[in-house]
Amino acid sequence: MMQLVELIGLGLVTLLPLANPLTTVALFIGLSGDMTRAERERQSFLTGLYVSIIIVVAYYGGQAVMNAFGISIPGLRIGGGLIVSSIGFSMLFPKAALDDTVEVGEKSAELKRHAAKDIAFVPLAMPTTAGPGTIAMVVTIAASARTATGFEPWVLMVVPVAVSVLIGVLVWLCLRSADLIMRIVGRSGIEAISRLMGFLLVVMGVQFAINGVLEIVATLVDV
Repeated sequence: MMQLVELIGLGLVTLLPLANPLTTVALFIGLSGDMTRAERERQSFLTGLYVSIIIVVAYYGGQAVMNAFGISIPGLRIGGGLIVSSIGFSMLFPKAALDDTVEVGEKSAELKRHAAKDIAFVPLAMPTTAGPGTIAMVVTIAASARTATGFEPWVLMVVPVAVSVLIGVLVWLCLRSADLIMRIVGRSGIEAISRLMGFLLVVMGVQFAINGVLEIVATLVDV
């Protein structure tokens, strides 16, 4: 049992800084300003669930999937960076509002009610929370666990699931607190946060892509 507690604590300490739920909260506030409370709660729950599933899948089958499709960690970083940058640009330069007339405004409101956007998987769960860095770390940990000695086999099987569930719950709890933050900052504050997070996402996405390119260059130099 002590081994179980020790490895779960080590897993949380290793993955939480990479997952960084606080960044996910800020992005969630920027993206969910037009959602109802029920929609925000649903997206919060789904994000935590998706994060847990991504970590478990990455641990048990991440390397096999990447090998099967010929995906490298640098490719994962560059692809994730392009996705993050695209979302950031859409937040930084939102489309101009078309509801200048009463009729258009009513129709726009009706469409928003019937077509609520789904932001749980992309971009909240991936690549923001369980992004390329987190997946790369999970795959590395999985490779190390296969050769680990001194631990009970059942412990090595239970720990990945326990850690993924705990991280998913923490992400869900953090996103649930975003509802209180949104009531405090108000509409103008949400718009300001959305623009700021858009800029940060563009920068993060570019940095992801740069890291991927640098890894490719380093590999070619070593060869």
